[in-house]
Amino acid sequence: MRRIHQFTGIIEREGDGYVSLCPELDIASQGNSVEEAKRNLVEALELFFETATAGEVENRLHGEIFITQLEIAVG
Repeated sequence: MRRIHQFTGIIEREGDGYVSLCPELDIASQGNSVEEAKRNLVEALELFFETATAGEVENRLHGEIFITQLEIAVG
């Protein structure tokens, strides 16, 4: 039986496309749109879990990830 896990997806514009990153596993992908970058990241994560050993998952998996905005005085 497959278990569902939740991971963080960070997507940002880069040039004419978008780059997507899962910081918990340091896995990235890309796409021509936000949705394509998200789909490609999900596919990359699924492929990783299909092929990775338990030890590799444990070595790559970061604990808690916190994403926040920061205010910085510039200039």
